[in-house]
Amino acid sequence: MKFIFSFFIICIIGTSHAQTISKTTSLKPRIIVLTDVSTWETDDSESLVRLLVHADLFEIEGIVYTTGWSLDKTRDDFFGLIHEAIDAYEKDFPNLIKRSGQKKFKKHEEKQFLGYWPSADYLRSRTVKGSKNRGLEFIGEGNDSDGSDLILKLAQENDDRPLWVLAWGGGNTLAQALWKAKHTLSPEYLQKVLAKIRFYTITDQDREQKTSYEISSHQWMRKTFGKNLFFIWDESAWGYQNGTGRQNWDQYAAHIQGHGNLGNVYPKYKYGVEGDTPSFLYVLPNGLNNPENPQYGGWGGYFEWMISDDKKTYAYTNYSPSLANQISGRYEAYFYPAIFNNFSARMDWAKDGIGNRNPIVIVDKIKGLQCIQKTPIAGSQITLNASESFDPDGDNLTFKWWVLTEAGTYTKNIKILNSNTATPTVSIPADSADKTFHIICEVTDSGVPSLTSYRRILFKPTK
Repeated sequence: MKFIFSFFIICIIGTSHAQTISKTTSLKPRIIVLTDVSTWETDDSESLVRLLVHADLFEIEGIVYTTGWSLDKTRDDFFGLIHEAIDAYEKDFPNLIKRSGQKKFKKHEEKQFLGYWPSADYLRSRTVKGSKNRGLEFIGEGNDSDGSDLILKLAQENDDRPLWVLAWGGGNTLAQALWKAKHTLSPEYLQKVLAKIRFYTITDQDREQKTSYEISSHQWMRKTFGKNLFFIWDESAWGYQNGTGRQNWDQYAAHIQGHGNLGNVYPKYKYGVEGDTPSFLYVLPNGLNNPENPQYGGWGGYFEWMISDDKKTYAYTNYSPSLANQISGRYEAYFYPAIFNNFSARMDWAKDGIGNRNPIVIVDKIKGLQCIQKTPIAGSQITLNASESFDPDGDNLTFKWWVLTEAGTYTKNIKILNSNTATPTVSIPADSADKTFHIICEVTDSGVPSLTSYRRILFKPTK
């Protein structure tokens, strides 16, 4: 019998079956990955595999090879590891597209809609080299790269979507792009570029571990641009993923390795498992995540705007023990089994061209993945209705509704009657006017592995 995580009902990614995907008008989130992929630290190669089996959910606008903790200078032979993963994706592509019913590529593969699987040639064309050397000392004149040029070009495109730069290694390729923008663009245009960019960094890898933050371009970016640069610094989700993946390696060996060509290039861990994966889990469109709001909590962690670990600059971060353990870590543990099930199901598609698909959640007749807002009167009751939700494979569905307390400003207990049915009733506290609370709807199917989808409902009670 195939192993599945089923400690509790949790959620999984919000893609849909072929008919629903073919009609979607939602554009994917734009992402650029900065990876220090190598053979002596294999977790980047692992994260690349997971990213590529989710390629229908992200517009992967760049895969940039750069430096990191264990790589102070880039090496040409390691750059080939990215192409090795893309080659495997190309071989599995005929199976992966069966998940969404895709028949062909777009003539121009920009502005991709959710459910669209990009061609391997498109991904190859977006795979470039970034900064060759690690650290702040290599920011400035003469340090441009194909990667930094690509970031700056994409940030200036006529596209309203944010550009998420996800640092699996060091972020000095982004820093170089911003240095060039600062020295070549008008102050007004620089602000437009900064407003477009979102940076999520897995710890601070523009330095050797346990060395001063002063030598990292990350600190320079926070000092130079302040809150004008949307800066998320994770010190919780990556550590949890690293360690928990290692503790559960037998499940990766059984359900990820060897599943399709991508599974064949998924290496065994050397230190931890997929420590970089939370960066794109944070952005993944699943009905729960709200990337523009780090304090909402989701698959990629929970963050608050605060003084960072360098004690000099501010960021959205979770390094403090109270956040890392009591809030962010608690949700990471809660979501981890669902996240793994999602990965496992997608690797089934890569291997066999068949597998489980996620339920489609419809709340109060509202389709899609966007957050739903309610403005009931404080002291009243409101009944929510998810009975039109369905499973594309015809599986049975179960429901769970719960409050994500830390996301709102109302922190007292919220009573939800019939919370394990499709039609719960929420009692709006009499003292909740002008405050907010978030209720999460989870709909889980009976497939193997069981998959769960979300909708987030944001309540803003009035008097």
